[in-house]
Amino acid sequence: MGEQGQTAGTVLDVEQIKKLLPHRWPFLFVERLTDIVPYESCTGYKAVSYNEPHFAGHFPEFAVMPGVLIVEALAQTAGALIVHSMALEKVPQVAFMAIEKAKFRRPVVPGDLLRFTVRQLQHRGPVWKFEGKAFVGENIVAEGEFSAMIRTDA
Repeated sequence: MGEQGQTAGTVLDVEQIKKLLPHRWPFLFVERLTDIVPYESCTGYKAVSYNEPHFAGHFPEFAVMPGVLIVEALAQTAGALIVHSMALEKVPQVAFMAIEKAKFRRPVVPGDLLRFTVRQLQHRGPVWKFEGKAFVGENIVAEGEFSAMIRTDA
């Protein structure tokens, strides 16, 4: 397998990310990747908009992005990093396996720009474990560790 992302300063936009992940609107939560260190770490971004469907019910009087969606965005950021690093011809199957040490520190609301930092903690065969942190500005809003299986043979 080849390795992409070796050039310093590589930035992936949402169209490039869509070639790496099976997710689509309204469930694609990462719009840009930067600071890519293949197989190790990267930074993802998402602009939070009031017209996202979850805000209609969470909550109508005070729109707050659900924490589980922030964790999903962290996992998507890590998944895009690994698939980009592997330079696969087709999008692999990815199965979320675990979420650990999840903490939610501040609400995320429409107008916020989320920044996700992910760092690989462990890799054994098809299983990858990452640490992720989500920020708005310099304030941490969520963090946790998560594992997923990436199947390239499917």
